[in-house]
Amino acid sequence: MPYPGWAAFSFEGIGTRWEISTPGALDDGQRRRLLAVVEDYDAAWSRFRPDSMVAEVAREPGRYSMPDGAGALGRLYRSLYGLSEGAMTPLIGGSLEQLGYGADYSLRPRGTPLPAPRWDDVLDWQDNVLTTTAAVVLDVGAAGKGQLADLLGEELRSQGVVEHFIDASGDLLNSGPFPVAVGLEHPYDPARAIGTISLGAGAICASAANRRAWGDGLHHVLDGTTGAPVTTVVATWALADTAMRADALATALFFASGEALQQEFEFSWLTVFSDGSAAHSAGFKGVLFE
Repeated sequence: MPYPGWAAFSFEGIGTRWEISTPGALDDGQRRRLLAVVEDYDAAWSRFRPDSMVAEVAREPGRYSMPDGAGALGRLYRSLYGLSEGAMTPLIGGSLEQLGYGADYSLRPRGTPLPAPRWDDVLDWQDNVLTTTAAVVLDVGAAGKGQLADLLGEELRSQGVVEHFIDASGDLLNSGPFPVAVGLEHPYDPARAIGTISLGAGAICASAANRRAWGDGLHHVLDGTTGAPVTTVVATWALADTAMRADALATALFFASGEALQQEFEFSWLTVFSDGSAAHSAGFKGVLFE
């Protein structure tokens, strides 16, 4: 969604559509620098391209120096791995490939669900350095899109573009100062909304079982302890100060209650369950339709 009255710059990156709104149009140089940020991120973290650093990690165990920002990403994942008792994990890539969501996009399961390897058995993630004891398929999609939105915001600020609005296919980062009305997509009908919320300065990210779904009951939110898709939750929203945190917490809500996550993170949230019920934090200021 474009910010009302602002100029928009749209492009494809890390497998999704992006739209960056700014008060004035960005020039060609500014756009190239933004696209370079996207390319650098994709070259490091994409498990869908053979020349990425993640692809190298998947080929053989070893010690890998990742780009700046990897430390923050790893600490966030490690915290949520613990809070979800291993259900949310960056080691979920092999489980996704097992169910057909691999680099070849076969969308055909190879067999029964495959649990992700246990973190402490195969991975040591210290700041920007990963050390693996086995070939593992990393997938940081649960927080990566949000982190890239934050990095694009940093790049814009470095260019003097303080006011901006970033839409990463529904995950939104608003630099402020004016709030934006956001519709909350119905988990079973993308053409409808179940409510609205006003987004001030900060980020709102969503996760839903109807996105990146294929086959009979297969979708991208897998429980790392079983390798199977989550069936009890169908959609979540999280609002936080950064897009990386909001993105990761939206996924974490599939595995842990909002109350449990709030013991470690300051954010507001909404969870919609498969039985039609919903729960939200006291700080969630959205309006849900009847």
